Amino acid sequence: MAIISVPALPTIDPVESTSAARLNWLRAGLLGANDGIVSVAAVIVGVAGAGAPVGPVLASGAAALVGGAVSMALGEYVSVSGARDAQETGQAARAARRATEAVESTDIAAAYRSIGVSEDAARTIADELGRPEVRDRWVAAEQQAEQDDVVSPWRAAWVSAATFTVGGLLPFLATLLVPESVRLAVIVVAVLLALAATGTTGAVLGGAPRGRAALRVVIGGAAALAATWLAGTLLGAHAL
Repeated sequence: MAIISVPALPTIDPVESTSAARLNWLRAGLLGANDGIVSVAAVIVGVAGAGAPVGPVLASGAAALVGGAVSMALGEYVSVSGARDAQETGQAARAARRATEAVESTDIAAAYRSIGVSEDAARTIADELGRPEVRDRWVAAEQQAEQDDVVSPWRAAWVSAATFTVGGLLPFLATLLVPESVRLAVIVVAVLLALAATGTTGAVLGGAPRGRAALRVVIGGAAALAATWLAGTLLGAHAL
């Protein structure tokens, strides 16, 4: 017996589907920006903690910015390509099954009876859904919904690289423009404020508590900066 889902005829809301896709990409962009902020700032703070002059600090920040963006793009491309291949393989298998699988009206009626629909109503629904034109529209709607869910590795790659770069520019520009006497303090404050903003934005998009989400990101970023500064200080004391 074929497995029948109910309600049997899927519906597609283009507005809802588009909005969900945009939210997903925006969340991915926020994650990329967070990564850029923390990664570049951590490298800069670590090298500065080692006692290096501004030239090497800027060079390390530029290397972290470019290398991180490329790494993010490659990582997302490989990851999303694998996910897309799995999606397309599953879709091809389901399409082949639909082409050869004939769903009996008795199976459809049984599926509706299993959720409490009366015998007469279930039989009527099964007869309507069993009509060839309805069946064709049902299959087309399912295939369209699945196709809309297929992700783009190229889009994921450039979004990740772009947002990482935007986030990483904050600590890099702070290093470039702020006087040396207050550079480290300004970088730390700017980074934590930026992380609080991205954490709050992500919470708003996901409907989560804002304060808790922002605090998590800020604490994580502060821990990363402290760890790299300590590592740079310890290594700098012996190497420089």
